[in-house]
Amino acid sequence: MEVREWLLVSEERENPHTAIDAVRGDGTAWSTGNTVRALVHGRDYFAELYECICALGPGDRFYFADWQGDPDQQLIDDPRSTLNNTLIDAVRRGVEVRGLLWRSHWHRLGFSAHRHRQLGEEIGEAGGQCLRDMRVRTRGAHHQKFVVIRHAVDPDRDVAFVGGIDLCNGRRDDAKHQGDRQTVDMARAYGPTPAWHDVQVAIQGPAVHDVETTFRERWEDSTPLTVNPGRLLSSFMHREDLSPEPLGDQAPPPPSRPEGHEVVQIIRTFPRIFPKSYDFAPEGERSVMLGNIKAIAQAERLVYVEDQYLWSEEVGEHFARALREKPDLRLVVVLPMVPDREGAAVEVPQLYGRALAMRKILEAGGDRVAVFGLTTERGLPVYVHSKTCIIDHRWASVGSDNLNRRSWTSDSEIACAVVDDRGEAGAPAPADSFPRTLLRTLVAEHLGCAPVDVPEDPHELFDAMVSCADALDGWYGAGARDRRTGVRGMLAGKRPRRPVPVPKSVSRSIPGHASRRQRVLDRATAFAAANHSQQRPPGRLRRLSPPELTRAQLRWAPRLYDLVFDPDGRPRPGEGG
Repeated sequence: MEVREWLLVSEERENPHTAIDAVRGDGTAWSTGNTVRALVHGRDYFAELYECICALGPGDRFYFADWQGDPDQQLIDDPRSTLNNTLIDAVRRGVEVRGLLWRSHWHRLGFSAHRHRQLGEEIGEAGGQCLRDMRVRTRGAHHQKFVVIRHAVDPDRDVAFVGGIDLCNGRRDDAKHQGDRQTVDMARAYGPTPAWHDVQVAIQGPAVHDVETTFRERWEDSTPLTVNPGRLLSSFMHREDLSPEPLGDQAPPPPSRPEGHEVVQIIRTFPRIFPKSYDFAPEGERSVMLGNIKAIAQAERLVYVEDQYLWSEEVGEHFARALREKPDLRLVVVLPMVPDREGAAVEVPQLYGRALAMRKILEAGGDRVAVFGLTTERGLPVYVHSKTCIIDHRWASVGSDNLNRRSWTSDSEIACAVVDDRGEAGAPAPADSFPRTLLRTLVAEHLGCAPVDVPEDPHELFDAMVSCADALDGWYGAGARDRRTGVRGMLAGKRPRRPVPVPKSVSRSIPGHASRRQRVLDRATAFAAANHSQQRPPGRLRRLSPPELTRAQLRWAPRLYDLVFDPDGRPRPGEGG
């Protein structure tokens, strides 16, 4: 196939200061000869990551960047397999461990700054280094989630992991969607152990070097980790390390894989920051946005999206334009059923952003668009955290980036765009190509069938997902729709005949929350117990409609949405000189 039709050339990154493409020497902005595997759900990802770390020895390198990292998060069932223990053991074996975590905000606001400092202190005491990075715009964040593993003597084993899964509590779920026993506090609708749907990819081959370059550019940047006087004082009082140690020379790219058919492009978002911007992106970089725009222009029959936040008119227009220009195109979007946090100040701006995007898309595509949420077998919503897009079995992107202005302009992000190099332009993608395999895997879970039973024809797949959701909505008696959230058939208030007990381990770990969360489960179980004469249809899909806000909410939600939830990180005219 013609790779240039789908991927950015180096000039199209619009960032001549980055070294990410320099290693190839010819301006090519992607690498060939890679293998890419999807790790759907945190349990599988954490298990593979743990195995990789335990196999590292003297001289090997382990680099990671994350939005959130919890020291006590178990990587496998063994209680000793916590993130901090695993990395400290690696340091003691002679592994070079380096990490960058977003400095985050005050923990009393629900953030994890103190946990990040703890992880950094423990790794530092062992001889590694994990730093808190606040080189972001106001109200911005470091949102990249990736790991790079380089081996001193066997580069064939080098691997990079890129995607949406943070190294923190709440993520170690699997396809059963019973949640991570190390819970996170979320909206009551998600129950005591929130179900979490997410995707990470394992990359082997030359593209590992590009992911490593992304880490090195941040690590070696001359901009101070923070210039905020208050944070500097806090760091001084805690004797926090703010000086990155040298990384040593970067090894050449790993060799091409004999079975590697994946062409991989690493795309990023970096804002322009003040008062001093990044050495490697003084004007910022928006290749995530530019890469998505280029790929969507090639769409013909199906665009499949899983995303945490589908927000903004700009993102809505991104898909609406393709739907208007391609009358044969179908669009599937899988989103969280309800926001992850409760309270009007959090929920309403998120729903406002979703409404902006959905209305644009539906106006352009009508019934060629289907938007879904996911539910567990008990009727509880599944929190969709994956950031995945697949176009026509040809192009796939998995990363940390959501479909909103924040991810495209304001926060640091990273994504892995993949195409298969086999076949002629216009010919069907190989049956085992990464985009086709990923689509088949994700849709099979949502339909409740084996991957081999997922329709190969894009329009048949679209129809199968619509039919699955309509059947499940009908079974739940979801004729009425909650106007604000757009969810059909919100949790009922009837008390179930057989209440679902809250596990004792959860009751102990969340003091005072057991009775409140029990009531949530009671309402969810009421659906399944409420005089259904037929067996529950297979699958997890529920239909979503655009949220509808009241006039009063529309007076304040747009401003809070623009300022806090979805800021535009592009410099205004004259900003910063």
